[in-house]
Amino acid sequence: MAELNQDSGGGKKGGKVRSKKNGGRVDLTAMVDLAFLLITFFMLTTSLNKPQAMDVAMPDKNKDWNDKQPEIDIADNRSITLLLGSDNKIAWYYGQLAKPITPPTVVDYSKEGIRQLLLEKKAQVPKVAQGKDLIVVIRPSDQSVQRNLVDILDEMKITDIKRYMISKIKPEEVEVLKTNGIYND
Repeated sequence: MAELNQDSGGGKKGGKVRSKKNGGRVDLTAMVDLAFLLITFFMLTTSLNKPQAMDVAMPDKNKDWNDKQPEIDIADNRSITLLLGSDNKIAWYYGQLAKPITPPTVVDYSKEGIRQLLLEKKAQVPKVAQGKDLIVVIRPSDQSVQRNLVDILDEMKITDIKRYMISKIKPEEVEVLKTNGIYND
């Protein structure tokens, strides 16, 4: 049992002898019990932050593909390709690389960069493609970092783009990154 003892100060003062008084006694057991009850209460009622994960639909593994990916035909007037390069930069083009509607241009990951571009293209495509959605092809290079891919997936969520895919970068697209100075040999 916890208790608090106080000295009554029964020492000699001025030569007079006084009788010794017992000091006050406080039982701290109830306070310790209350502290443990509060700790237990807050531990049980506090919710821990759960990590937030984004659902990404992955294709089934096809053993016939081996190392080749099949070519997917995408309409030129509704596809934008993002090439993730080094130095937190993105090269993008609208349409196909051989005959782009908009030639390759470099932007960054800022609100005024890639987000504004995605919002503009998202608003433009339904007018051109008879009410269809924008398709975004994301192609990370070997010099982009994982953070860049996470950032661009976050931008897909923020701008509410429903159709996007992650694909391997092609050699001619690596050349686009080199000519724009965002790929180091």
